[in-house]
Amino acid sequence: MTVIKGATAIEFDPPRVRENVDIVIDGNKIAGVGTGEAKDIVADEVINGSGRIVFPGIVCSHHHIYSALSRGILAPIGPTPDFMSILKNLWWRLDRAIDEDVLHFSTLTAGLDALRCGTTSIIDHHASPDFIEGSLDVIRQGMELVGVRGATCYEVSDRHGRDGMIVGIEENRRFALETQAAVDRGDNPRLVEAYIGGHAPCTMPEEAYERMADVIRETGRGLHLHVAEDRYDVSQSHAVYGEDIVARLDRHGMLDSRTLLIHGVHLSEEEIEILNERDGFLVHNARSNMNNNVGYNRNLSKLRNLALGTDGIGADMYAELQAAYFKHKDEGGAWWPGDFLKALQAGNRILERSFGESFGRLEAGYMADVVVARYDAPTPLVPENVAGHFVFGQNAGITETVIVDGRIVLKDGAFSDEIDEAAIAEGAREQGRLLWKRMEGIAP
Repeated sequence: MTVIKGATAIEFDPPRVRENVDIVIDGNKIAGVGTGEAKDIVADEVINGSGRIVFPGIVCSHHHIYSALSRGILAPIGPTPDFMSILKNLWWRLDRAIDEDVLHFSTLTAGLDALRCGTTSIIDHHASPDFIEGSLDVIRQGMELVGVRGATCYEVSDRHGRDGMIVGIEENRRFALETQAAVDRGDNPRLVEAYIGGHAPCTMPEEAYERMADVIRETGRGLHLHVAEDRYDVSQSHAVYGEDIVARLDRHGMLDSRTLLIHGVHLSEEEIEILNERDGFLVHNARSNMNNNVGYNRNLSKLRNLALGTDGIGADMYAELQAAYFKHKDEGGAWWPGDFLKALQAGNRILERSFGESFGRLEAGYMADVVVARYDAPTPLVPENVAGHFVFGQNAGITETVIVDGRIVLKDGAFSDEIDEAAIAEGAREQGRLLWKRMEGIAP
């Protein structure tokens, strides 16, 4: 049993602030929250909450773990005047150079980075065309080793031929069925869930849609897919299939309340209406959109379920939310910090639909994914301005202690002795060097 004593408890949506409360964690769930709640409890671990804020774990709702070793990349990339050339000259060469060792150290690096930022869950979208079978197991094992929660899937595409497309679909199917078997067995802890992944409609023929729709129905897992990130995706759908992207997905029965559509910069209002009717999510990735110069999504306010992700630019959701907010204001948008904090909190609703448990509140019965941070507010901290503090005063550096599934994975800024950070960093640097070297021999 773990107790956090005398902290200021904060929640994001709806916003709430409670001062001087104890939080009692029993197993992997919160057992009680309130003033004096831990008075008569003898705990295995007591965390001093004085001068700290405590809040539910943050979720990165779209990540690419395989990009962790691309930081500062020195491989020759070539010209990238548009989005498709960025994919062909950079990312589609990098993902082909990934092997099991690269993926292992990418997962460890991404997981530790997330936890340092107070991000307790990452929803991953993976691609490694020369290492498909078993790749999702490597990610799951790495996430479990560092103690980060999340989900993963394989990015189905025909860009390397039909055979690779079929293998990708089967990797999704296998991993999702094995995940369901773990649910049926009651495995605990259960940190990693499954999605059925696809790259983007422009690299997925009708056969991919038909087979993936069958897998979605068979496994009960949701679709995780980039859509309309660039105008090319929209044009290709109209030119080849004569219909909008979301209408095509809906025709195949691929949209439901577990669906994660990513970017959606160029979706029409009619497509957003379909997604809203199916109760699916759109995940906004502001920094990635700016970095790739794909345009700005002006329909954020029309979405029923909007969440935030990074598209592989780490898992610092403070930086992501702040970028999303400031870009929105720069574009003349009417939203305020609270609107974007609500979108961040939506990641916990995604977890609820995936894991079948309650996430995102500091209440008895909720999963014990909790962050303890040192933040001495220079102005009053009240429900009405929680979002204002998040945007204008806080950053990932305030993270102090992180609890995932009831287990302390980061304490006072340090990982347990089971995690050899120096060895992981050394291994990541070596694998990064080998990754970049292999990219040199891969033609666009």
